[in-house]
Amino acid sequence: MTIAPAAADLATDLVVTDPVDGTVASTVPRASESDVRAAVARARAAAGPWARTAPAERGALLRAAAEHVRTHARELADLNTRETGKVPADALGGVEAGVGTLVQYAELGPLHRGEALRGRFGTADWTVPHPRGVVLALTPWNDPVAVACGVLGAAIVSGNTVVHKGSERSPATIARLNALLAEVLPDGVLVGVDGDGATGELLLVQPGIDVYAHVGSTATGDRLSAAAVTTRAHVVRENGGNDAVVVDADVDPEWAAAQVALGAFANTGQICTSVERVYVHRDVAEPFVAALVAEAARRTASPAATYGPLVDDRLRSTVQSHVDDAVQRGASVRTGGVVPEGAGSFYPATVLTGCTDDMLVMTEETFGPVAPVRVVRDFDEGLRLAAADRYGLAATVLTNDTGHALRAAAELPVGTVKVNAVFGGAPGGSAQPRGASGAGFGYGPHLLDELTTTTVVHLEPVPARAAGDPR
Repeated sequence: MTIAPAAADLATDLVVTDPVDGTVASTVPRASESDVRAAVARARAAAGPWARTAPAERGALLRAAAEHVRTHARELADLNTRETGKVPADALGGVEAGVGTLVQYAELGPLHRGEALRGRFGTADWTVPHPRGVVLALTPWNDPVAVACGVLGAAIVSGNTVVHKGSERSPATIARLNALLAEVLPDGVLVGVDGDGATGELLLVQPGIDVYAHVGSTATGDRLSAAAVTTRAHVVRENGGNDAVVVDADVDPEWAAAQVALGAFANTGQICTSVERVYVHRDVAEPFVAALVAEAARRTASPAATYGPLVDDRLRSTVQSHVDDAVQRGASVRTGGVVPEGAGSFYPATVLTGCTDDMLVMTEETFGPVAPVRVVRDFDEGLRLAAADRYGLAATVLTNDTGHALRAAAELPVGTVKVNAVFGGAPGGSAQPRGASGAGFGYGPHLLDELTTTTVVHLEPVPARAAGDPR
């Protein structure tokens, strides 16, 4: 359930404006300090009974909760669209993806098992996974339901209880998701807390939290890691990315441009694994850039049903500052690059050329619809530059050369290497970000390992003489 602030210490409300027209999209009460303490206490009290619940029963309850969310998919999608500007079809797809993730964990949880170990003859050794306890889940706004369901599903099905705070940019969406799940789950297994960064800071110092599970900015992830030095909480974090794409000389430039446009402009560039840097081989650079500019212009001209705004003016200002920095350092704007007139937080799909390694669009996560292009002399240079980054979330290579693809998989210091597709992957995949992009497996079956501890058991029989000795 979501904790409602007490009247005596009610904090100010979280007010979100619709990024399409600037009207008020939602108003959600911000939890007070006493609400935060009560939330953690509820989850702590429920942790023991939930850990002792049979895994199959936990899985069945999670599946029932997923189906309950499914019946409210349109409601959640509409809230998401109002708060973040996510286009309706994508918002609904995000809810459906979240439901699918909950169902996946409902199936995987009861199968999560230890291992038998080979010891000395006549003895037995095995491992047993145990829930860590109380998980503090901090989740983002850019795909709020889908991302939250991954963290919540894995934590709950593995026997943990959860205190969940979503982003203050999508509070009504997350409050409703929390409420729907809590209607099916036992009391205290999932407790929602509505708030902003100050609320998150307060949660970090509460006693009784065993795991910080975070998806969001690198700055917040670093703050969690610093806090864990004192609290000793286990940290799992998937943070910002500055994902590169390397376009080889042997690919069709128009196809490559369509791939890069999808990676850079989908959800208006507000995806952790969006394409943020483009390294294109000089042999195909000219037709590639022309095709990419056409792709960008087509998206900007499309209706809001397929190309939405940025989440708010604050992010739009950041995106514009990155573009302005690039122009001041010598980049050329081939299309876009200017804040449009009118209501809302819209920003055009933007292509920059003449980009250099010192520009913010190349060194930082822009998190907007900007494709900065740097021409390279060969694949080797593109691969080297793609790897030379403090982030390590994902990267893409577009190539017909199997050797180049294998080199990319071996040499790129990122959690996911994608070949010839900017998005996609098999169901049940996991990834482990590197560097400034986080630590630990943030999703997939391996997240169950992150959210449990392992006990090694060694069993020997009592020696026969000792067992029969009457003394």
